[in-house]
Amino acid sequence: MSKSIFRKELSTLKSYVPGKPIEKVMEEYGLTEVVKLASNENPLGPSKLAIEAIKKEAANVNIYPDPTGDALRIKLASRHGVEKDQIIIGSGGEEILKMIAMTFIDSGDEAVMATPTFDLYDITVDHMGGISKKFPLMDFEHDIEGMLSDVNEKTKLFYICNPNNPIGNILTRDVLEDLVARLPEDVVLVLDEAYFEYASRNPDYPDGLEILKERPNTIVLRTFAKVAGLAGLRVGYAFSSKEIISQMMKTKGVFNVNRLGQAAAVASMEDVAHIDNTVDLSHESLGYMMNYFDEKGLSYIKPNGNFIFVDLGMDSKEAFTELQKKGMIMRPGYIWQYQTYARISSGDMDQTKKFIHALDEVLSK
Repeated sequence: MSKSIFRKELSTLKSYVPGKPIEKVMEEYGLTEVVKLASNENPLGPSKLAIEAIKKEAANVNIYPDPTGDALRIKLASRHGVEKDQIIIGSGGEEILKMIAMTFIDSGDEAVMATPTFDLYDITVDHMGGISKKFPLMDFEHDIEGMLSDVNEKTKLFYICNPNNPIGNILTRDVLEDLVARLPEDVVLVLDEAYFEYASRNPDYPDGLEILKERPNTIVLRTFAKVAGLAGLRVGYAFSSKEIISQMMKTKGVFNVNRLGQAAAVASMEDVAHIDNTVDLSHESLGYMMNYFDEKGLSYIKPNGNFIFVDLGMDSKEAFTELQKKGMIMRPGYIWQYQTYARISSGDMDQTKKFIHALDEVLSK
């Protein structure tokens, strides 16, 4: 038998499973309207300023983009009080997570993380031949004691998703500061703050940039996909020390963030009202859902992102199928081993009410 031509890690590597596309559900069930509350997207769409920037930049797509995204990095640096060389941009948070693994993980190196959490942590680590040490949540919270107890000389990365996806809860400021005090300085702390703007409404939510000021071996991830409504353009960014960013720069694609994405991201930062309106709408939508869940006696995790994790009291695979028949898409919890739970994204109020009406019909059967 001939030897395999493929990288050995691919034989056991799992693939990331995204939310089901609207088009597939429409085709499968013969629907003309679908409400998708599955992928934590922004129901308001992008800022009008971002749309105008895209239109203006469209005529220039024959020209390669700035490979380092300096205009966006300068804007981010000014907004957040850091230096430009402490920032890297990527084709979504996904590419940045790949860059992190490529920068730090050699074969046999270890990375510590919770489970469930964002799947791309272990996928990117395992792809590089690393070993993902995954600690099950305890009462839906990170098992900080267990995670810290497993840190050893092979540990390179320590991942914290805050708020945690798919659960939606946070590590509070006190808990994170205690973790930082106990984590060896030579272990890189990766703080995924993809839902930062939503979670910041919680006074107990810590700002990862405050940690970075005191701890250089820290990487803070954020994105324009959620609150800025640019998920389709793929623009993520990360803050760290100049040393770490300079090494990560070696791993990125040369022209990794396209011209439209860079222009839209810069413009979206000018529209503070759009960001505020987005977060306000998410709180209103999730508040409507929580009122319904309370009325029905359904347990849920108090949300800090733009989604909620709720116990439907029935098999989530069945609920997923029945809701699709009604033109509603959510994320069933069985994919994370929570058989009766669902992760539901916030929507506009029309979408939210339609979804809850459909859910009520499914639960009332």
